[in-house]
Amino acid sequence: MAGNRGVVYTGDGNVEVQDIAYPDLVLHDGPGVPQSNAERKCEHGVILKNIVTNICGSDQHMVRGRTTAPSGLVLGHEITGEVIEAGRDVEFIEKGDIVSVPFNVACGRCKMCKRQDTHICLNVNPERPGGAYGYVDMGGWVGGQSEYVMVPYADFQLLKFPDKDKAMDKILDLTMLSDIFPTGYHGAVSAGVTTGSTVYVAGAGPVGLAAAHSAQLLGAAVVIVGDLKEARLKQARSFGCETINLKEHDNVGEQIEQILGIPEVDCAIDAVGFEAYGHGTDHQDAPATVLNTMMEVVEAGGKFGIPGLYVTEDPGAKDEDSKQGSLKVRFGLGWSKAHSFTTGQTPAMKYQRQLMNAILNEKADIANVVNATVISLDKAPQGYADFDSGVAKKFVIDPHGTLSK
Repeated sequence: MAGNRGVVYTGDGNVEVQDIAYPDLVLHDGPGVPQSNAERKCEHGVILKNIVTNICGSDQHMVRGRTTAPSGLVLGHEITGEVIEAGRDVEFIEKGDIVSVPFNVACGRCKMCKRQDTHICLNVNPERPGGAYGYVDMGGWVGGQSEYVMVPYADFQLLKFPDKDKAMDKILDLTMLSDIFPTGYHGAVSAGVTTGSTVYVAGAGPVGLAAAHSAQLLGAAVVIVGDLKEARLKQARSFGCETINLKEHDNVGEQIEQILGIPEVDCAIDAVGFEAYGHGTDHQDAPATVLNTMMEVVEAGGKFGIPGLYVTEDPGAKDEDSKQGSLKVRFGLGWSKAHSFTTGQTPAMKYQRQLMNAILNEKADIANVVNATVISLDKAPQGYADFDSGVAKKFVIDPHGTLSK
């Protein structure tokens, strides 16, 4: 039998590249797998040889110990690969196809999937709506920061690239279709970005940069990105964004006024989530800071897109309320301004095909926007450490050395 290696969370802020089981068309018992999901047969699935697989900021939440992720969990939900085996019940995906895997595991049969809400599929996770690869509380589906991975419900889930050669030419852009590009785009769409909008994006990590680029694609007049890291802000400026260094300024409205002439924007996108820090000289954990800031600077009647992750349990939080996901949000301010907001994981499949077409037809430049940086599988632990330090890079793992050949 062929071997397999993958990136494994080992607890205490550590990841290691280890030998892991070669996948077959069964979800076997293992770390994070609910007992009622163990030994689930997946003849509707495929085995992929991963071409590229990315490190995501939401993986970092687990590695930092800010979730209840178990040691031994194989990480990774951003997967692009070649089909090397198809199950008995697969009709339309064939061996040799190069495909993008939406990070949501979804059955295509339930009420939620049929209305395109694949992020809250009812059939893939017995513990709550929604599933994902290599992620805590998401059904136990084995992660894809590995050489090979199993993907269930292949006919429904997989986005097949129409031309192999063109796909490989654009692979650093296309790898962003599994998560961060649809997630950033969903944030912008949920915020109501349209022609002429003024937009505040909180966070200049890869998802924030993808959200900013998405806002530009949707016709925004001005996109303002706020972050604590100057290197990330420099990356945002490289493709035409205005920026606010939140380490130097604690009043976002004042900074917006210097840019726009008024201290408010039409809408905002939270690409930070619960691991937020105070602005200005207050660099302590402040998990509600982004939400409260957006309520202050978004005009009355405005919308928020919130692709940033919020959790039900945060064992690393500083206070008891935050440990249970209960945050001190100024809801009365948002209510008085008639704000509306959209939360939850992104239904990635909803946007993948349009964004693929934008990439293949030179309308989107997402790899350059997020500074895609290729590393080997063996370099993944260092990639995690570098990403955690705040470098302005999106690390793309090349598990078979395909891009270096």
